[in-house]
Amino acid sequence: MYQNKKVVVVLPAYNAAKTLEQTYREIPLDYVDEVVLVDDASKDDTVKVAQSLGIKHIIIHEKNKGYGGNQKTCYKKALELGADIVIMLHPDYQYTPKLLLAMISIIGNELYPVVFGSRILGKGALKGGMPLYKYIANRGLTFVQNLLMNQKLSEYHTGYRAFSAEVLKKLDFTHNSDDFVFDNEMIAQIFYNGFEIAEVTCPTKYFKEASSINFRRSMKYGFGVLGVSLKYFLTKLGLYRWRVLKG
Repeated sequence: MYQNKKVVVVLPAYNAAKTLEQTYREIPLDYVDEVVLVDDASKDDTVKVAQSLGIKHIIIHEKNKGYGGNQKTCYKKALELGADIVIMLHPDYQYTPKLLLAMISIIGNELYPVVFGSRILGKGALKGGMPLYKYIANRGLTFVQNLLMNQKLSEYHTGYRAFSAEVLKKLDFTHNSDDFVFDNEMIAQIFYNGFEIAEVTCPTKYFKEASSINFRRSMKYGFGVLGVSLKYFLTKLGLYRWRVLKG
């Protein structure tokens, strides 16, 4: 409990058996009330590792629902548990759990309702192993997205995110994609509903066990997020009615 606010960390897991324990051990459990792991039909021992760690809330998808589909289950469960603050932490150890307290405090002290861990703030992305083509794509996409959405985020593509329950209850994320573009659709919904996003610098870690999408899927993702920003732009102008924003 943080200042009488219930904190729930959600772990959207897929083949995370090798990194889950290291991730979980670094979660500041003195400030976290519940941990939820949603396993998206992993082919390894992710569930067994989670059980051995004593994670209380383990949800298993019998069929793979995709990255966005996994998050939908995560957030629904967190809200069912009565969360005031919900943090999505990838169990592949690409994002450090040591930033959780900072993110919790920003929302808990009502400074911002949403916090992202940014790999681009500062100069550590390439030093941390981010492939050059991904760095260039990240910077290029973010530049265009900021123009279309009239914002100033350092990156739209981080998977380290914290939300107040108010935000998650306001956004109808059930209409969002079940694929990776889900994250950007949530950003569009956040801004469309008038919420602000804070960013904290997050060390970049790329290694063999960390999850990543291949070049082909990266290209599909890139075009997908540009489509999200364009539909947001047109909806704001009143030239398009996007279901993700309008319901």
